[in-house]
Amino acid sequence: MPRTVTGVAGLLDLGAVGPDTVNPSAVDLGHSSWLAIEQERVNTFADATDDHQWIHIDPERAAAGPFGGAIAHGYLTLSLLIPLWSELLTVTDVAMAVNYGLNKVRFPAPVHVGSRIRAHGTIASVTEVKGGAEVVVDLSVEIEGQDKPACAAQAVYRFFA
Repeated sequence: MPRTVTGVAGLLDLGAVGPDTVNPSAVDLGHSSWLAIEQERVNTFADATDDHQWIHIDPERAAAGPFGGAIAHGYLTLSLLIPLWSELLTVTDVAMAVNYGLNKVRFPAPVHVGSRIRAHGTIASVTEVKGGAEVVVDLSVEIEGQDKPACAAQAVYRFFA
């Protein structure tokens, strides 16, 4: 169940220590539910992006490759942060929310087809911007049963009143 915050004011109130910046070091958003990564999803992503590299779409060839099987595209894993993020934080009573970008992204471990992933998030900062608030979130995509994350990203979102 996502944490729910009401409006821009609710975002700015998360552990506020000053008038313009929030220090939410204790705001752990927890984990999303697990999401299975199946070959059909990988193939659909390959078609959408024209990235048909064999390590993603040819399970037989990939079995003999460097990862021992087919793996999801790194950008597929990154794109799945969209639905997984929505399970971590809900902001009500805002006119608009936008994905403002990413400060950094890394793909430390491959996601094998057939595995399950979930997101974990921690708010890094909340800053007041004209008409709203900017929220920077440290996100990791965990792979079930593995120590290394599939993706580590710092996402930036803006919410407007």
